[in-house]
Order: sequence, then C-alpha cells, then structure tokens
Amino acid sequence: MTTTTLRRGRTPGDLLFSIGLGTVIVLVLFATLYPIYFVLIASVSDPTLVATGKVWVLPQGLSTFGYEQILADDRIWTGYRNTLVYTVVGTALNLVVTLPAAYALSRREFGPRRPLMFFFAFTMFFSGGLIPTYLLYRDLNLLDNWLVFVIPSALNVYNLIIARAFFENSLPEELFEAATLDGVGYLQFFWRMAIPLSKAIIAVIGLYYLVQHWNDFFTGLIFVRDYDKQPLQIVLRDILLSNQAFAGGAGGAGGSGGGAYAQQFADQIKYGVIIVSTLPVLLVYPFVQKYFEKGVMVGSVKG
Repeated sequence: MTTTTLRRGRTPGDLLFSIGLGTVIVLVLFATLYPIYFVLIASVSDPTLVATGKVWVLPQGLSTFGYEQILADDRIWTGYRNTLVYTVVGTALNLVVTLPAAYALSRREFGPRRPLMFFFAFTMFFSGGLIPTYLLYRDLNLLDNWLVFVIPSALNVYNLIIARAFFENSLPEELFEAATLDGVGYLQFFWRMAIPLSKAIIAVIGLYYLVQHWNDFFTGLIFVRDYDKQPLQIVLRDILLSNQAFAGGAGGAGGSGGGAYAQQFADQIKYGVIIVSTLPVLLVYPFVQKYFEKGVMVGSVKG
C-alpha cells in the first residue's frame, strides 16, 4: 500500500468523488423536498408574511385559517369517505386481477400468452377516445355509479408488465418443477408459493394503484354528476375555486388592497388543500418503502 492510499484503501480521488457525489445527492434531495416543506409551513403561516417572502425555514405568524376553512366544509368528509372506498376497493380489485393475469402470462408453456400480451400492450398506445368511452359507460350504466371508479381501471397494463417480469425472472423454474412432483398444480403453486414470495412486487404495484385511485380526478369530473359520489379531489377543487372566486370578487369590490388580502387567504387555502390531499399517501408510503426499492427494479436486470 502506497503513502497516497488512505484508510480502507481509498485514494484522494475516491474521496473527492464521494464528496462530489454526496453534494449532488444533497442538492437533489433539497430541490425535491423543500417545495413540499415550504407548502407545509406556508399552510400554517400568516398569509401576508408568506406573500412578502418572509417565510423560508420556519412558520411565521401561526395561522390555521386555511385548514379551518377546508375542514369546516362538510363536503370534504364526504369526499374523504368516497375516495377511501374507491381506493381500498379499487386497489384490492386491481391486485386480484393483475397478479393472476401476470402469473398466467409469465408461464412459457401458456400458448396464447404472446398474442394476449400484444392485445394488452396495444391499449397502451391506442384508445377509443373520450366520446366513445362516455357512450360505452352510459350503455353499461356506469354513469353516476361509484363502480365507474373501480371497474374500468381494474387492470393497468404497465403494472401487468412489471408483475409478469417479476414472475418470469424471480421465481425459479426449478421451484415449480419441485412443486409439481408433490402434486401441486398451477393454481396451488400461485397461491401457496408465488404470492408469499412476491411481497415486494405486491407492495410496489399496490402503491401504484393506490396513488392512481387517490389522485383520480378526471373520472369524477366527466362521468359523475351526483355530488354525493364525488371523490376528494373534486371536492378540494370546488373549495379552491370558490375561494379563488371570492378573492376575485373582493378585488373587484374592495379595491386592490382588499383583493390582494383576499388572494393571500385564498393562497393559504390552496396550500392547505395540497397538504390535505397528499398527506394520506405520504403516511402510507413508509410502510411499503422497504419493499419499494427491491420491487421497483424487478425485471430491469437479467442474470
């Protein structure tokens, strides 16, 4: 070992590279997390101080006006209830449909798997369009029906491809051959061995589906007119628009000063809406994070 070699065999070049890499990672992390943190502190700060740029690191002039306005609206609890139902039922149906389909398509002895995969992939690039979709949902009696949030999105082809890649590359063929010697069939192998060994991919695609349902805005906007069935995202949008309209009205009636002040409170409500809509997903993520890193790379590298 030469005199230029540092402890643990690291050269000055290695140390310099590690410092540079660590700096880049910290900057990227800051650029990613600070906007979320700023929204959080701005939602509980005095809107005047936020508007004048005095809120950077810590909340200034504690104010819960935005959350009071949001949580005082009875519609938000209906929206929360609806979205929770759509998310839980929809995610469960997604997993029930996606995992068996991916397992079947991963079996090389399944003859029609390539034509079927082609038809699945075809839908990723071509669709019928909004008007034919609306007419189809009308004929299926899905308009103003809560099932419109669940049934049409029962399968996501991208998640199907990820799950299929997992079953193909992570479950040894020898494991299936050993199971067949004990009289285990395809279905028993899927439930007793494939599913218990697939916690990582179940957590990943389950999180993908959960976020998809939680953020579903377009379905309620186009296909649902009954307000008692609207998801949380539509309710929050209406609250935000009503406060923006109030700010605009105050600006027209009370002069520029009153309009600016009303706009500041409307902005605080906007920050509160962002937190209310994202907080549940942020709370769920830590519980699946340990599986996420492993599962998200499934099928990306083949040995």
